[in-house]
Amino acid sequence: MRYVGWDWASRTHDVTVLEDSGAVVERWSFAHTEAGWAATLHRLRRHGDPDQLPVIIEKSSGLVVDRLLGARHPVVPVHPTAFYAARPRWGAAGAKSDPGDSYKLADYLRTDGHRLRRLEPTDAGLRELQALVRLRDDQVRTRTATINQLTATLEAHWPGPRDLFTSLGSPIARAFLTDYPTPDSAARLGEARMAAFCRRHGYRGSKTPEQLLTRLRAAPVAPVGLPSTTLSAIITAQIQLLNAVQATIAQIEKRIAGCVAAHPRARLLAGLPGVGTINLAQLLAELGPILDRVESAEQAATECGAAPVTKASGKSSGVYFRYAANSRARQALTTFAHNARLQSPWAGELYANARRRGKRNPHAIRIVARAWLRVIWACWHTGNPYDPATHAARRDRPTSAT
Repeated sequence: MRYVGWDWASRTHDVTVLEDSGAVVERWSFAHTEAGWAATLHRLRRHGDPDQLPVIIEKSSGLVVDRLLGARHPVVPVHPTAFYAARPRWGAAGAKSDPGDSYKLADYLRTDGHRLRRLEPTDAGLRELQALVRLRDDQVRTRTATINQLTATLEAHWPGPRDLFTSLGSPIARAFLTDYPTPDSAARLGEARMAAFCRRHGYRGSKTPEQLLTRLRAAPVAPVGLPSTTLSAIITAQIQLLNAVQATIAQIEKRIAGCVAAHPRARLLAGLPGVGTINLAQLLAELGPILDRVESAEQAATECGAAPVTKASGKSSGVYFRYAANSRARQALTTFAHNARLQSPWAGELYANARRRGKRNPHAIRIVARAWLRVIWACWHTGNPYDPATHAARRDRPTSAT
């Protein structure tokens, strides 16, 4: 059997092929172009059937991995930290080069490949959902950054509108700053105009127009203000950016909803308490591929970071947060666990018990997430949609294992 070590980069890749004995059969570099890829995949086929030629790489997703999986090569991802810890076996000097790394990776696969998992091609529907969910996450972070920038501008030059409504990102707050971007533009804003503005934009808050005006006028005045035209241009630009990001998020969410409705496995988790369309998409996209490849719910819990790490040596032992985990899957799972504890009495009791034992909120949420993961695992692998009555009945049986 032969083993392939792949040191990837954005422009060039280094490849080494080893025999069972550890001898180098072939080594080369190629440019990250279609011609380079075609030549390399053809070159690899000369060393055997792709199904029998595993490739190890410090990467678990992306174009490089997809091309190798598409060519039927077993892909073995290794975490850079784990590979770094193994480097001293090839010398204590710490020498490093791209061709040398490809050799070390191939040798690591040859000696320790039985300890490493192999990737499986992700379901096409889950891959599409994953791309959309991650794009939405990026846009949400952009929205948060934009709101923070707008908040900083208002705090420095016009604090009044900052706390006028629930959130600066809300439609009515954006509309207010569009109509009144400066103190001068709001100088003649009276109770009647404020009431008309609230009616026009469907204000549903508890404050009266008079109270809103009082809140606006009570804010401190910036001692050294910008010219009104300059401040108007700055705030208008930030509001336009915020509107554009919000519109993009809305379009992505609409697309996500359509993909969730079309995916055959969505029905398995749609009945979970407190799960909405977006969180359901996150569970499918980030947790689904993990559930497909692992062999047990506990293994899934470790990959998702819902299970802690136990460290014991001699008389000392401790249980610690698991940092080496899929952070996106952990976020999707813990977001669901937080929502579920508010909707499900069983999950709420799990959370309350954890808090009574002195666990902090994030730890208690992970305890709930780990319990729910066993339920999700059962639904995913039996093909039975989640049903609260069935779940309750199985919990009541002393020997049941949900």
